[in-house]
Amino acid sequence: MLMKEYRICMPLTVEEYRIGQLYMISKHSHEQSDRGEGVEVVQNEPYEDPNHGNGQLTEKRVYLNSKLPSWARAVVPKIFYVTEKAWNYYPYTITEYTCSFLPKFSIHIETKYEDNKGSNDSIFDNEAKDLEREVCFIDIASDEIPERYYKESEDPKYFKSQKTGRGQLKEGWRETHQPIMCSYKLVTVKFEVWGLQTRVEQFVHKVVRDILLIGHRQAFAWVDEWYDMTMDEVREFERATQEATNKKIGIFPPAIAISNISMPSSTRSAPSSAPSTPLSTDAPEFLTVPKDRPRKKSAPETLTLPDPEKKKL
Repeated sequence: MLMKEYRICMPLTVEEYRIGQLYMISKHSHEQSDRGEGVEVVQNEPYEDPNHGNGQLTEKRVYLNSKLPSWARAVVPKIFYVTEKAWNYYPYTITEYTCSFLPKFSIHIETKYEDNKGSNDSIFDNEAKDLEREVCFIDIASDEIPERYYKESEDPKYFKSQKTGRGQLKEGWRETHQPIMCSYKLVTVKFEVWGLQTRVEQFVHKVVRDILLIGHRQAFAWVDEWYDMTMDEVREFERATQEATNKKIGIFPPAIAISNISMPSSTRSAPSSAPSTPLSTDAPEFLTVPKDRPRKKSAPETLTLPDPEKKKL
């Protein structure tokens, strides 16, 4: 087991980011999906926990078979997926990833949000107790991302919001910018296979770090798209985008209804102890031994999404 604590600061307030992270997750999942590959939303409904109160439970299947190395495709089922379950009690969330092919593999993420610049060194003391963990700061403006994901329009060093006036983020911005918030993520990776555990767990953390960096850069770069949305509007955008994404990857489940009726807490049990972080379709690389390889120069093209402003007839 390898545990790390990631701290990602954003030029937003915690309340603003509540809308932004829901919008970012839906749009990112849609962009990363294609016929037979991508993110299928299985469940998205209100959930009530006796300790954390009212929240939202989501379950997704991330289909990845074509991304596997050739030797793995020969032995794994054709329908290969990672299950993501998330319990969102904002500003505290829990996310768990498990694998349909590797029962000894799991990722557990706890997330807490605070309006500060990442200065709370004891935010996870109750959860992590005496477990040793490395603290890693992620800078959305200056940290390098894989070239294949780079878009100048999503680079916080160059992006300036028309609606908020925030940006462009220069070196040292975290020390002076107002408002500022921090997403604290306690990430535990387990891969209990002798001989591979250390290398795989370290590699998965590298993948997770890249995903966190890309997702938070997008949440800020897309701020003008979601900034004026209400919670009801972003939930409708989420529902419409999920439906479009499921159809896009060739899965046609019943329509997902997001209601305001709370689910009885006794119907399910959430884990005792992160918002859902989108899982890149490149994640199956953890099945191979990490190696250097040339990066693609082009980023994926942006896909057309449902218009959040369009009213239903």
